[in-house]
Amino acid sequence: MEEVRLQKFLANSGVCSRRNAEKLIVEGKVSVNGSVVTELGIKVKPGVDEVICNGQIIKPVTSYVYVLLNKPIGYVTTVKEQFGRPTVIDLVKGINASLVPVGRLDMYTSGAIILTNDGDFVYKVTHPKNEIEKTYNATVRGIVNKDDVAKLEAGVKIDDYVSGKAKVKILKTDESKYVSRLQITIHEGKNREVRKMCEAIEKPVIALHRAKIGSVDVKDLKIGTWRYLTKVEVEKFLK
Repeated sequence: MEEVRLQKFLANSGVCSRRNAEKLIVEGKVSVNGSVVTELGIKVKPGVDEVICNGQIIKPVTSYVYVLLNKPIGYVTTVKEQFGRPTVIDLVKGINASLVPVGRLDMYTSGAIILTNDGDFVYKVTHPKNEIEKTYNATVRGIVNKDDVAKLEAGVKIDDYVSGKAKVKILKTDESKYVSRLQITIHEGKNREVRKMCEAIEKPVIALHRAKIGSVDVKDLKIGTWRYLTKVEVEKFLK
């Protein structure tokens, strides 16, 4: 069995993302063959070395599962929730695998989220260098005009950074209700980025839905339901 880095083994075993695995190691919450490990360079042999994380023996995953969920509002995108709020994991029943979310959607945003037990898939899909597009439908307060669209597409100042270039399309404006509906496509998807982009042009978000991740959409999935990704869909993401 080929050796792999400990953080990669933990991620590939569905424990958490590779980044969070590194954090667990540094915090001394992982042991290998009875010895606590706090350095990131160590390698292990899956199925041979005994790896324990937070008191649980971690077994290598032999088969991978990829799920597309149409998340409702009110669910948090995490595996364990310290405040007892419902999580996306609660919505995926009947799967004998330890799934983790691929990226995040905030509690008040609905739409497409992928869950899997494949740590390499999580790493590749969420890494900014791969520039996987996420498409959102946003209802905002105010009437959006061409100047607003140009600003969003060029990048706007958010906190301590400028948002990446976006594709923006006005779907509908309603002057009587003083609202607009936009389609916004971005690559990075930092924390609450779409909401902050709209706030930067003084058009705060009223409702937000992620319609697509890459070429995979949830238009045929009812809110709160899920399906398996096809082999072709998985391969497209990994490319």
